[in-house]
Amino acid sequence: MSDLAWNWVALAVTVVLFAGLAWLSRRRHVNFSIRVIVATALGIAVGVAFKEHVEFVAAFGEVWAHAISAIVVPLLVFSVISSITGLGESVRLRSIGLKTVFFLLLNTFTAATITLGLAIVFKVGSGFSGAQPAGAHHKVVPGVLDTLVGLFPSNFVLNWSQNQVVPIVIFALILAIAFNEASRTKRGAQAVQPFKVIADAGNVVLSKATQIIVGFTPYATLSLIAAAVSNSVVSALVPLVSVLVVAYIALILQLFIVQPVILSAAAHLNPIHFFKAFGPAGVVAFTSESSIGTIPVTVRQLKRGGVPDDVASFVASLGANLGMPGCAGVWPVLLAVFAVNSQGLNYSFGQYLLLIVLALLVSIGTVGVPGTATVTATALFASAGLPVSFIAVTQPISQIVDMGRTAVNVAGAANTAFIVAASEHELDKDLYYQRKPWDDEDDLGSQPVASAVGTNAQTVSASAATVSVASTSATDESSANAASAAAAPASNSVNLLSLSPSAALEGTGGEACGVSDHGSSKQ
Repeated sequence: MSDLAWNWVALAVTVVLFAGLAWLSRRRHVNFSIRVIVATALGIAVGVAFKEHVEFVAAFGEVWAHAISAIVVPLLVFSVISSITGLGESVRLRSIGLKTVFFLLLNTFTAATITLGLAIVFKVGSGFSGAQPAGAHHKVVPGVLDTLVGLFPSNFVLNWSQNQVVPIVIFALILAIAFNEASRTKRGAQAVQPFKVIADAGNVVLSKATQIIVGFTPYATLSLIAAAVSNSVVSALVPLVSVLVVAYIALILQLFIVQPVILSAAAHLNPIHFFKAFGPAGVVAFTSESSIGTIPVTVRQLKRGGVPDDVASFVASLGANLGMPGCAGVWPVLLAVFAVNSQGLNYSFGQYLLLIVLALLVSIGTVGVPGTATVTATALFASAGLPVSFIAVTQPISQIVDMGRTAVNVAGAANTAFIVAASEHELDKDLYYQRKPWDDEDDLGSQPVASAVGTNAQTVSASAATVSVASTSATDESSANAASAAAAPASNSVNLLSLSPSAALEGTGGEACGVSDHGSSKQ
């Protein structure tokens, strides 16, 4: 058959497998995590069976990746604003931020150190005779000052279009802090009430949109895995097998040994339960090769493990850009040692330590999209005075390693989120240790919801309380009556939106999106 015919056959087989995954969800009520694992196995089978003929199949994964990337920025904006406006105290925000940065960089440091040791022991690159590609293009690496300046918002639309998450998060933080400051007075609280309502409403709507997109994860996983397996060329990997092996040894050690030890030491938690909660996010990261694209899934799994909304969204978004132990710790250091040994250079102990320091520096402000590792490696090579063209030599294995790199990046952010939540005494350990059930319709917020929407329950967050209509009670009677009449609908909205997005969406059919981790309930 022709290549086109094979592509159509692969597509037909994949559609049948998609139908099988849908059957597992709708009829057998198989939970989300297991369906993702099944999809991974099916993707490998399709990739092997239809070698280099999965062009049509890959389109499904690409569409899903585009959709989940499109939701990231608006989700973060509304989520961060909604969460931080409920914190009230900048002291707590500062505490969370400092802890997050510390543990993210700690993950990068340990990853870089492990990789350096393995690369030296295995003498990666020694005796390598492959020529550097002629005309290899050097990446343009911004200077340290430019990198630091680029972390802050400049043009919101431009930052959005380029998926620059750190500037977006900082912009949202500024707005949220400004809201908290403006709410200090009664008049100020009344003036900014609509802003809070819009932020909370947007958070609910974007949470629902994310839930719908995430529901298609098993189908996207099948598609992306098939494309990755199908496009691998074994002959190109043979000369670089030592780099590939050492990279995955370092990634495995970082993921299954170092990060669990850090979690146990810092938060006194059993790491086995971390992997149970993190599993689906790890699979999505592995298949999509995008830390940013995995953020919605990561946040969902963090909440499933007992991390409150504000910590989950803040740490996951920051972790997609800062630290990144796989892309900024393992890969750049490994390639640097590869280049050093290939050229027969005699590096001293101090020079090797300098590589780790440089890796930490270039890990700040990296962009969590496919190709990040090449940028960080280029920055490290340029800083260390190594020939950048050596990076091109390893491109045949870069995509294969990138799957593991991204999974470790996302795991590092998730690991940090659990540590930060535990240190703030906000981790729901009953959820973490699975002593109580969880689903997308549970209220996972730190404050309980007293009753369903429509009752007279007044359990609201601190930020909602500051904008309550009760603040008008000190005015004269006629003004109070007018204010009450005008603000009544808004007050109802505030009571509704003080619920977590999960609680506000109760009864909207989350199980229909295929993301429920238990059997579908009947409405």
